[in-house]
Amino acid sequence: MGLVGTAAVRDGGAALPHGFWAAVRVWLEKPQVANRRLYGAAIEAEGTVPLGEGGEASPPFAAGRAASVGAAELSRLWSEVRGQLPAGHGHLPPPLTPWPGPGRRSELRAVLRTLLPRGRPVAPPVPPTKELAVQDVYNGTMTFLPLEENSKGKYQIKKCNIYQIQLTHIKDEDWSVSIVAPFPEDWFSDGIVYPKLAWLGNELLSRLAKWSVEQKPSEFKSTLSLISVAKYSKVYQDLKEKYKEMVKVWPEVTDPEKFVYEDVAIATYLLILWEEERKEKGLAKKQSFVDLGCGNGLLVHILNNEGHSGRGIDVRRRKIWDMYGPETHLEESTIVPGDSHLFPDTDWLIGNHSDELTPWIPVIAARSSYSCCYFVLPCCFFDFHGKYSRRQSKKTQYREYLDFVAQVGFVCGFHVEEDCLRIPSTKRVCLIGKNRTYPPTERALIDKQITQYISNRQTCAVVTHDRRVGFNHEDHSDVCKETGSELPENETESAGTIWMPEFQPREKVEQIRNCASLPQDFVDDVVLNVANLLLNAAPQKSCSNMCGEKMNTWNQGESLSLREVAEHLNKETLKRLKSEYGGLQTLLKNNHQVFEVLNGRVHIRDWRKEKPSRKTKPEVKRCLSAEAFKTRLCWFFIHHPDGCSLPSESCPYAHGTEELRQSQIIKKKKHIW
Repeated sequence: MGLVGTAAVRDGGAALPHGFWAAVRVWLEKPQVANRRLYGAAIEAEGTVPLGEGGEASPPFAAGRAASVGAAELSRLWSEVRGQLPAGHGHLPPPLTPWPGPGRRSELRAVLRTLLPRGRPVAPPVPPTKELAVQDVYNGTMTFLPLEENSKGKYQIKKCNIYQIQLTHIKDEDWSVSIVAPFPEDWFSDGIVYPKLAWLGNELLSRLAKWSVEQKPSEFKSTLSLISVAKYSKVYQDLKEKYKEMVKVWPEVTDPEKFVYEDVAIATYLLILWEEERKEKGLAKKQSFVDLGCGNGLLVHILNNEGHSGRGIDVRRRKIWDMYGPETHLEESTIVPGDSHLFPDTDWLIGNHSDELTPWIPVIAARSSYSCCYFVLPCCFFDFHGKYSRRQSKKTQYREYLDFVAQVGFVCGFHVEEDCLRIPSTKRVCLIGKNRTYPPTERALIDKQITQYISNRQTCAVVTHDRRVGFNHEDHSDVCKETGSELPENETESAGTIWMPEFQPREKVEQIRNCASLPQDFVDDVVLNVANLLLNAAPQKSCSNMCGEKMNTWNQGESLSLREVAEHLNKETLKRLKSEYGGLQTLLKNNHQVFEVLNGRVHIRDWRKEKPSRKTKPEVKRCLSAEAFKTRLCWFFIHHPDGCSLPSESCPYAHGTEELRQSQIIKKKKHIW
């Protein structure tokens, strides 16, 4: 009747019931991981509430930055809504599991949360919705009471959308997780904050059941743990709307949607972080900044537009810089860590995918001024003097590198905070140095500590002793003792103008080393040699294809490992390929028409087996695919002993020069710019 769904759970690792409450907590605090139409949830208050008549709620405690509502407000809200329950007197309607009566177990824990819907491009915005979630540990239930505010400012329960998540122990290792709704026939769904019951009983229930027995701690913090999710949601939607036109006029070869919306998200985070810093420190003026390695400069453009004075510096000018106007301050300059690249009048240094500058940014901030802060979003792994070398096999390379950059910040005298951004990237963890661990009078001592640490990283490779997941300040409190003996007297200062002569900045002219710049006759020769090698590697391997009553055979050749292919190429060819990123594999993948490289093995591509993508292509990509049709000659038609495996009308490539069409892609791009 009111059962929305139930899932059997087998607990062989003693995860339950604790795992169930952890799973429910994920749904409470991070509903967006299940419901993608939500931006998140803001926990307003949390505390125990009484079941008996009267009584006050205990002081709420917060997860993250929650609890903007006090204990008195939570108690008032509880008194206001419990009498509205359909069964009266604070009792739950059947078939929900009732709360215990007055007595030893008469206290429940209540969580007030606000659900934050994502913005929709063509529809009016959906307002945030409040819910009161009531946890009954004794009976293993979490009851969700959606709230609506009336014209008098009082909250009323939206009774048709009450639901309860239940955990039931059946026997031994067998449990069940269920979702129950007392009024399924009246359930209201807007598809966003109120999903359909079928979604609750299928998608949400399956996730809760899975999470309940998963004992896999995350390496990283929750997203946006240092700022208000509600405020972030609003500011992000505003900025996304304000800068969405950038996607249409993006002149770079990079994906405009990824880079525009990623920089909008980073700018949103910084704007809220800085607003809260101004409140904490009583600052009236907006913070200044310098973005080191600013790339396309969009982040600088947004921050300048939003009232923050600052500039971006990059070794190479981008085409898009000319589009921003004089209010956006961008400089083409090479940054070499040293006395000539300090920023004493700047409040914040930013390193957004700053590559070789990433570990240096905490150092530059520490030496610029006592008040200078920093924000880094590490991506590529660099040490002070070159590529970062792994030192711990028990961590992922990403986690280990984050711990290294955090340790640099600690050595530089910062309280290092970590957060996870909501951006379309696999490298989403940022590190923030906002406050110092030492008084201003100890700056000289810290500077000496920094110099010693950098020297030891270069010469004796400091080993981090933290073997646990994540960064812990206590693990590095004795870092000076670990880095060896004192430096000679003449090496304790900042090493003159340049702090590390071996530092290699990025080259001003970006080298294309993905095999795209190799001479075409060289590429054609390698492609033909490899194809012949595969075709002749074994007795002819025929692929059959029935077409009516006629049987056609087409030789697909054999598959070989990349190593086997490389062994058959001459030394000069291999030497030339090794100078390119990815080498032979990249060249073969670039020639997608001829080869397929899967799990380190090279195959000749059979276009009869190609399946259309299950995902709908964006309109722009569909247009480009149509315009590229028959604009290149078919390699198989010219070179394969059996010709092309497809008839001319089905092959996307031209069977002879008479079928060639002129490409319209370049003209289209010029028109967009």
